[in-house]
Amino acid sequence: MATINPEVLLSGWRGRRFLLEYAAASDLPLAGAVMSAGYELDPVRDTTVVSFFGAGSREPEPRATPEAVASLLAGLRLTALDQVTALSTLAQAVSVARYWQEPDGEDLLAATPAVRAALERVAAHVAGSETVGWWSTPLVREDQHAVTWDGRTPATTATVAERLTWWRAEVLDEERRAQTDRPSDPTAPFSGTWWSAPPSDLTHTSRGLGPHGPAGLRLVEDDMGWERAVTHRVEVPAGARVLEVDGPEAWAALCREYPLEVTAQKRHDWYSTTGRVGRWVLPDWAAVAAQHDAVHLTAAAYLAAAGTAIPVDDDAASVIAGWSPDETYWFVDTVRPQGAGTEWVLDDEDWVAAAV
Repeated sequence: MATINPEVLLSGWRGRRFLLEYAAASDLPLAGAVMSAGYELDPVRDTTVVSFFGAGSREPEPRATPEAVASLLAGLRLTALDQVTALSTLAQAVSVARYWQEPDGEDLLAATPAVRAALERVAAHVAGSETVGWWSTPLVREDQHAVTWDGRTPATTATVAERLTWWRAEVLDEERRAQTDRPSDPTAPFSGTWWSAPPSDLTHTSRGLGPHGPAGLRLVEDDMGWERAVTHRVEVPAGARVLEVDGPEAWAALCREYPLEVTAQKRHDWYSTTGRVGRWVLPDWAAVAAQHDAVHLTAAAYLAAAGTAIPVDDDAASVIAGWSPDETYWFVDTVRPQGAGTEWVLDDEDWVAAAV
């Protein structure tokens, strides 16, 4: 069974958010303190975020501090981590990711020195659980599944090579236009395309998680409120060349080998989410596809690096954004959903297989 280094969970925005969500889910006083302290730290407090603490009381309740949250974490009794809890908590940490603005208050809370230090004990507990062993494992070739949302069909019938050629041309054209049409000041209130994944209409898959369905059914960034889905098993060709992104170093190496300049089009969103000023690159997926049949992002790499500024060299950096944990994008036409598939419906915030 693969293991997780606790530092993986502590080093990234999504990993820390998972730890905080997991801890708060088992203790109501801690959950209340996390919500209160997170509200105080949220960049958009009193605007798009509204607090209801103290409603109906004569005097407002005192706001929790990071130190108060850390104290509650220190006294928290940690129980065995089961698969349902691990998966639902991971799904929550994924769903609140945002790369077009600053991290939210609870992300910022988890990153404060006091709370991060208190989460070290939680990280060690989680990392020792067999339930999360799959987070650091490579592609499971014999158990890959694609998800189609709300009966949608692929947006294009073009070949992978054609789609990647168009994608690269679109990125280059957007970069040229952004150099003249968008402000060079990264702090300017401007937003564009913030994701760094390959084109979404390529086949992308994830492993199966037994009765819970594929990982990609539940672990979705910036979802569109879907309530129905169909999953299909996908056959992986023998000898498929799969590039494993198992951490920020692997992503940086990918960007160094296949760099595509995106500074003008990404600088505003990626500054907002990372605070970094400088050149930005992402992998040229058309060039990657010439050497590899697929690219797989492990859940551990996602937790450690998604939404962070990953140094590529002394001058440039990149961001993993718009991916999901354990997601694999395919660059070969033969990997496509086959058969009738399994229907799923969202029932009381949980995905269940539809009755046949």
